[in-house]
Amino acid sequence: MFCPRTRSFTAYCFLPLPTIDSISCCVTVAMLFFFSCARPSNQGTGDHKAVIQNTGSDTMVNLAQAWAEAYAEIEPTVSVEVSGGGSGTGIAALISGTVDIANCSRKIEPQELEKARQNTGKEPVEFIVAYDALAVYVHKDNPLEQLTIEQLADIYGEHGRITRWSQLSVTLPKGGKDKIILVSRQSNSGTYHYFREAVLGRKGDFRLGTLDLHGSKDVVELISRTPGAIGYSGMGYATPNVKMLKIAKRAGDPAYAPTIENTISQQYPIARPLFMYTLGPPTGAVKQYIDWILSPQGQKVVVENGFVPLVLYSEGGQTETSR
Repeated sequence: MFCPRTRSFTAYCFLPLPTIDSISCCVTVAMLFFFSCARPSNQGTGDHKAVIQNTGSDTMVNLAQAWAEAYAEIEPTVSVEVSGGGSGTGIAALISGTVDIANCSRKIEPQELEKARQNTGKEPVEFIVAYDALAVYVHKDNPLEQLTIEQLADIYGEHGRITRWSQLSVTLPKGGKDKIILVSRQSNSGTYHYFREAVLGRKGDFRLGTLDLHGSKDVVELISRTPGAIGYSGMGYATPNVKMLKIAKRAGDPAYAPTIENTISQQYPIARPLFMYTLGPPTGAVKQYIDWILSPQGQKVVVENGFVPLVLYSEGGQTETSR
């Protein structure tokens, strides 16, 4: 704490000597300040709000914010502070022990688990909190309706052969250019890692020249303004100005749209779980918050934000379990 009495020698000389009462007051204030700073962020008591730090996946950031706002209405003594930055950012914060919950749109890597153990002495605990169909977007005026996984690999892969829309028998309206503009995500993104593995395989890599954006929303907005572009992002970010393509596992197979029903039935081929990670089993306010996210009330927020719940509920109760 800052004390004006000790700011300078001159100021100290012209101030009266401290009394016993004033010393006692300063000590009391200092102790209160110390214990306030030392209290874990998620252990609010009395008049203090419990604060939960929640960081990570950009795919999940809108959903995480919606959860935080809904939870504030039923539990006003808890404040959930949400930030994005990507799954890698969330995992890095978990490894350094500076976050209560890390959001991740990919599974934590074994080397990341080991770093977290070494740095914090705690074992990361994984929670699957929802599912997401990773949609492939084109401009709304693009006549293309569907692709296969092999065609996606030919479009995005470093050894791919498809670089022009005409190779897919597509002619863009209004004089749109034939060259395919590839929109991707930055390498810190869990969406980037999942799409690469699901479409290009574990040893595959992206071709050079992709436009690598920081956020899921940024991908969709760019495609909505660029008739010759194609990109991938969570289905919850769809707008009327883009089209989500149907995807088939291989040529000759039926193609499926990224919907809740097709994700639950596992017919849509590029869908994934969304994770939350804590350091050790959660306790206190963090445990209560995750329990609520997994409840019917928390999963209702999942559906409202365009993602796929763990369990579908009807008015009469549970109806179907996802995946």
